Amino acid sequence: MGVVRRMRPALGTFVEAGASASAGLPALDAAFDSLALAQQRWSFQDPSSELSRINGSNGNWVAVHGHTVRLLHLARGLMLASGGYFDFTVGGAQVRRGSLPDHGGLPALERGSAQDVELRPGAVRLRRPVRLVLDGIAKGFAVDLACRAMRGAGAPTGWVNAGGDIRVFGDIELPLALRGEDGGVQPCGVLRNAAFASSQVAAVPSDSFPSDIIGPIGLAPQQGVWSVLARSAWRADALTKVAAIAPGDSRKQLLERLRGRLA
Repeated sequence: MGVVRRMRPALGTFVEAGASASAGLPALDAAFDSLALAQQRWSFQDPSSELSRINGSNGNWVAVHGHTVRLLHLARGLMLASGGYFDFTVGGAQVRRGSLPDHGGLPALERGSAQDVELRPGAVRLRRPVRLVLDGIAKGFAVDLACRAMRGAGAPTGWVNAGGDIRVFGDIELPLALRGEDGGVQPCGVLRNAAFASSQVAAVPSDSFPSDIIGPIGLAPQQGVWSVLARSAWRADALTKVAAIAPGDSRKQLLERLRGRLA
């Protein structure tokens, strides 16, 4: 089966998309158009994004796209289901660390709770001055939407790889490799009708894995490269944070309960 593929910058990384040749370039264009919209909506760094408008809303309702409501619903649900090992309300702490920009507004709490995020169709409200951060889960969700866009454009098979957040669909297998702490890459089989993501907790910050993972109070992320397989890319990426923080004796069971597994 022939495939077409393209690589473009998006979501703060380089993204490769591939699709069956029968769908051609229109399917890839649909994927990259979807990714561009995701970046406009969910970038913490962009002061004009929907996420930044939510974070600066001072307790008021903010009109947003339906995909934004869906993403926040998923994030809130996973925060509750994981017992806070996944936490998307820690933007205030990350701003104080200097890992995210400060766009002004009311002084933010270092972290909030899932109950701080109120959702209704087409709108979001923050009950307290928290700063939501969606970088990883949003990248995965964007990959899922890009795959959906390709299918909508007629691609029966394809994949999207956004800086290591990967999803594959249809009758195709994509070779998969795991990156170690030393930067080396080890082949580990193929990915088929599934998603994969990795996060690294390093002793020294890395340009290759710049994630800043903040655990529940009293728990620090454990050093290593944490790679997770799941059915969707949003879940795979979010669960890498859970894997990094969860105690070793309960990590496997927790990930399985949250519908993922270590790669």
